[in-house]
Amino acid sequence: MLSTGSVIWAVIMALVLIIMVSSVRILLEYERGVVFRLGRFAHVKGPGLRFIIPLVDRLIKVSLRTVAMDVPPQDVITRDNVSMKVNAVIYFRVVAPEKALIDVEDFLYATSQLAQTTLRSVLGQSELDELLIKREEINRHLQEILDRQTDPWGVKVSTVEVKHIDLPLEMQRAMARQAEAERERRAKVIHAEGEFQASTRLAQAAKMISSEQGALQLRFLQTLTEVAAEKNSTIIFPLPIDLLEPLMTRRKKDE
Repeated sequence: MLSTGSVIWAVIMALVLIIMVSSVRILLEYERGVVFRLGRFAHVKGPGLRFIIPLVDRLIKVSLRTVAMDVPPQDVITRDNVSMKVNAVIYFRVVAPEKALIDVEDFLYATSQLAQTTLRSVLGQSELDELLIKREEINRHLQEILDRQTDPWGVKVSTVEVKHIDLPLEMQRAMARQAEAERERRAKVIHAEGEFQASTRLAQAAKMISSEQGALQLRFLQTLTEVAAEKNSTIIFPLPIDLLEPLMTRRKKDE
C-alpha cells in the first residue's frame, strides 16, 4: 500500500509533466506564433520548438502563406450606365502577424469585404470599353487601393485579377453586331486599298510600256504565248485603233 508521501510525489510529478507538455508548442515553417502575456502583446515566435509559460502566456498561430480569395459576383453599374456582374480573385498574405491579430478582428473577413466594396467602387467609375480593353490597368489600380488600405492590418495584397464580366444578353448582341460591322469595315478598307495599289501599279506599267516602242509588241506576243498554252480553239487578236483611223476618216469624206 502506497504511503501518503508517495501519493503526493506522484501528484506533483503529474502536475509537472502536464505543465511541461502544455508549455511546448511546435510551429511550422510557414507559421508564426503571436504571444500574449497576461493579455498584453509580448513577442512573435518563429518556426520550430517553442516554449511558453503556462497559465500566463497565450500563443496564437498565424499562417504567412499566400491566400487566394474569391470575390463573389458583384452588381456593378458602369459610368455609361451598363449593368453587369463582375467577380474577381485577390492574392494576399500576412506580413505582420501581430497587426493581423491586434488591429483587426478577422483579417480574412475584413479583406474580403473591403475587396467587394472596392471592386464595385472602381468599376463603377469606368466605362464598359475600359473594362474590356484596359483590364490590366484596372487590376493594378485595384491592387494599389487594397494594398494601401490593408497595410495597417499587416496584410500585403500582391495581385488582384478581374476574372469574369457577365454582360446582359442584349448588350452581348449589340457588341456582336458592333464587332461584325467593324470586321466588314476593315474588309472594305483592305479591298479598297488593294484596288488603289493595283491601279497605281497598272498606271506605272502603262507609262513604262508607252515610253518604249517595242514594249507593247513584246507584251502582245507574250499574251499570245500564254493564250496558246491554254489550248483554246479561239484566239482574239487585238487591232490597234491607230490602224483603223485612216479608214474611218476616208469613209467620212466619201459620205
